[in-house]
Amino acid sequence: MADTVSRQDADGVATITLLRPGLTSALRRELLGVVTEVAADESVRAVLLTGSGRAFCVGQDLAEHVESLRGNAATSLRIVEEEYNPLVLALSGLRVPVVVGMNGACAGAGLGIALSGDIRVAAAGAKFTTAFTGIGLSSDSALASRLVHCVGGSRAAQLLLLPEPFPAETAEQWGLVHRVVPAEQVVEEARGLAVRLAGGPTAAYRAVKTVLATAATDSLEETLALEARLQSPLGTSADHLEAVEAFLAKRPAVFTGR
Repeated sequence: MADTVSRQDADGVATITLLRPGLTSALRRELLGVVTEVAADESVRAVLLTGSGRAFCVGQDLAEHVESLRGNAATSLRIVEEEYNPLVLALSGLRVPVVVGMNGACAGAGLGIALSGDIRVAAAGAKFTTAFTGIGLSSDSALASRLVHCVGGSRAAQLLLLPEPFPAETAEQWGLVHRVVPAEQVVEEARGLAVRLAGGPTAAYRAVKTVLATAATDSLEETLALEARLQSPLGTSADHLEAVEAFLAKRPAVFTGR
């Protein structure tokens, strides 16, 4: 795992670092394994996903892809169903907040992976692109869905049909990223947010993520029913009671995630 993905835990935050910019099969498998482990680890209250070097993730490793096409073109794209889809589902299914530190360039499936997180911090000047149609492919990694959700159908169509690079600053204006900071500050800024979230009301965050997952497609009645169902147990949670007591005592609340 040391060659593709690393995991470090501290302060309730699991930091997952991509050690290579290209998504090789080995990296995809290792990343899915790490995310699966994190999902089962109750000590983790927030996740930081970031990259190393000058890029966050530039999508599929094309050298490996070309080799696969030459070997068996008919089956080479099975990796979408067998590797990319499970990975995106695992990232999206994490029940704790996920902060993405986009330390550099991001393209194709890498952009889809980044948009699977909840909060994104990007390096100033970093370039992003959807990439797919530029190499004669449609999108995968739920990129089309994420773009429609973040920037609307019209701009999503533009970004996918005309895969021109755009800077982090424009991505921030569009709502694709939430903060843009100097490249050398990305990990520090993203980790600060992750630590802050790890010290928050974990059960409430879990409920928020559950509502957000279907809020765009559920009816008003369905959303109200889901909110009521999730809110009821939170009303008697230790974190809610602590927050109320802290408010009355005019002191900061200390959340335990319960």
